[in-house]
Amino acid sequence: MRRTFLATLIASVCSLGLLTSAALAQPKVLVTIKPLHSLAAGVMGDLGTPSLLIEGAASPHTYSLRPSEALMLAEADLVVWIGPTLERFMQRPLEALAEDAETLRADSAPGVEILRARSGGSWEAHDHGHDHGHDHGHDPGHDHGDGQEDAEEAGNSRRMDPHLWLDPDNAVAIVRALGEKLAALDPGNAAGYRANVKDYEARLKALDDALRARLAPVADSPYVVFHDAYQYFERHYGLHPVGAISVSPGRSPGARRVLEIQQRIKATGAQCIFAEPQFPPALVERLASDTGIRAAVLDPVGADLEAGPDAYPRLLDELANAVVSCLSERD
Repeated sequence: MRRTFLATLIASVCSLGLLTSAALAQPKVLVTIKPLHSLAAGVMGDLGTPSLLIEGAASPHTYSLRPSEALMLAEADLVVWIGPTLERFMQRPLEALAEDAETLRADSAPGVEILRARSGGSWEAHDHGHDHGHDHGHDPGHDHGDGQEDAEEAGNSRRMDPHLWLDPDNAVAIVRALGEKLAALDPGNAAGYRANVKDYEARLKALDDALRARLAPVADSPYVVFHDAYQYFERHYGLHPVGAISVSPGRSPGARRVLEIQQRIKATGAQCIFAEPQFPPALVERLASDTGIRAAVLDPVGADLEAGPDAYPRLLDELANAVVSCLSERD
């Protein structure tokens, strides 16, 4: 009896050791923003859990790395980010702390389509810059004068728009690239990652079809956003934005910009103006009050969503709901 008990105990310990080794063998994946984290979580499924760097309502445009996050970066096997046009704060830490880690830059992933940032804060329906190459510029400085706004408008047309995850086709391309990166890092589970990629792709395709039908009735309705974060979403679904309050999310717009947007709202008959939870709402509320149009909130990163594989589909769903709800209202 005692030998049987000891044999069972030894077998259990060995089994636990094997499980522990397997758990330790799982790639440590660190992802900067919640939408990308959601895509990574969908690809990993039950094979592992990625870590999220930027949580809550913090903006990747203005984020600063904390010491505890630097440690996460140093321990990562795979770092997933958009690229320096969005997460400029990541450049030096990646070089210094994650030199041995694999990286996936979404703006360089095969199949991802890049758009150039639109110039200034007023656009026509056809104002979509295409860039199938990869111009990885940097945001200009953050001066509060209107003269800097002019320089920034000129610079915008020469750099990429980093909000590429808001095009579902780009999300599918990123999911595929993640699957191959993880398969290479963890070849024993390669078939599992690739199966998860196929399942997640099918989920995104079904959602895309549903959103296209939902947004079609408001596609011609003009509106204004806080900053130019939605070009990929707008182009994919054929929406009609006419301007942005701020040409750079890192600083407040000057008085001239506010006046221009007021005039733009009146000239285009814009029906709604959208704030963002990452930035103070006072200016949006004032513009809505001054011009008499409705105000609502769009969130390009899903600040209030629970992190995980459901976050990205819910992000697109909530963007569509906000757009349809605000543009469908009748005075």
